[in-house]
Amino acid sequence: MTPSQDYSALDLARDLGVARETVSRLSTYVDLLCKRNQQLNLVAASTLPHVWRRHILDSAQLLKHIPAHTRTLVDLGSGAGFPGLVLAIMLAGRPGLKVHLVESIGKKCRFLEEVAAATGAPVEVHCRRAEALAGLKADVVTARALAPLDRLFELAFPFFRDGTIGLFLKGKSLPAELTLAAKSWKLDSTPIPSRSDPSGTLLRVTGLTTWRKPRKPS
Repeated sequence: MTPSQDYSALDLARDLGVARETVSRLSTYVDLLCKRNQQLNLVAASTLPHVWRRHILDSAQLLKHIPAHTRTLVDLGSGAGFPGLVLAIMLAGRPGLKVHLVESIGKKCRFLEEVAAATGAPVEVHCRRAEALAGLKADVVTARALAPLDRLFELAFPFFRDGTIGLFLKGKSLPAELTLAAKSWKLDSTPIPSRSDPSGTLLRVTGLTTWRKPRKPS
């Protein structure tokens, strides 16, 4: 199955000012995703005709919110690489940058490694659960559709330090999730309307502090 023309690589280049070489690398990624998806079940097949909007633009919109000083980005529950691998491809020219893709499913880890090799993305794939990855601190933590905020903050908190920014792609349930999370977490948050989905939101989080002890790794 190949992408349709409802939103294309050219649209992405125009809307976000993406360089031709970067678009070429993203196209390599899309080609591999479409080729491997039936075998690996990376994303819902129904989304492939809209891959440039549904997955690439959805991920790429985080780029403008990543500070120039960022050297370590941790992407939780990377799956097929959204948003972390897209961001790594787009940030490939930034000196000293490393994007850590955290994914516990082996076949998806191997796909991430294949795409990284084909595109030259500056990534390290951690084939394990986020709870098992100790000692890594990030300038930016990202995730898309991984878990409700209360649980997502538990997963993300160990990677936070002073000044860390969380960029989390969320759906319609965001207001209820924020209300629940506020019972256990203190944070400063800024909701930003999604550029790819009218019902979606990019939530920018800073100053994440817990009111309770995080769960111990299982």
